[in-house]
Amino acid sequence: MEKIFVCSKDDLPEGEAIKVDCQPEAIAVFNIGGSFHAMNDKCSHGNASMSEGYIEEDGTVECPLHSALFCVKTGKPLCLPATDPIATHPVVVENDSIYVLLKEQQQ
Repeated sequence: MEKIFVCSKDDLPEGEAIKVDCQPEAIAVFNIGGSFHAMNDKCSHGNASMSEGYIEEDGTVECPLHSALFCVKTGKPLCLPATDPIATHPVVVENDSIYVLLKEQQQ
């Protein structure tokens, strides 16, 4: 797995998200109640940034374009118009730094 630096824990307050530009696509990292979660940043229903969505305390994020709800832990869509999940990624915190673990790209 490839370990991608996101930011310091202090730079991602509770209830906020940050977009990380990496290949093959950007990742959204969320702080939900002090727990960090990551998913692909692009909504599965349309071309919208999930890091710009409305974050709920219950661990869901609302797409800013079409109002579809997703679970940030599983990527599962919770209402229409989205029907496809968004890929999620493991997050680790080391020495107050947040990292996302991405699968190695197949050549």
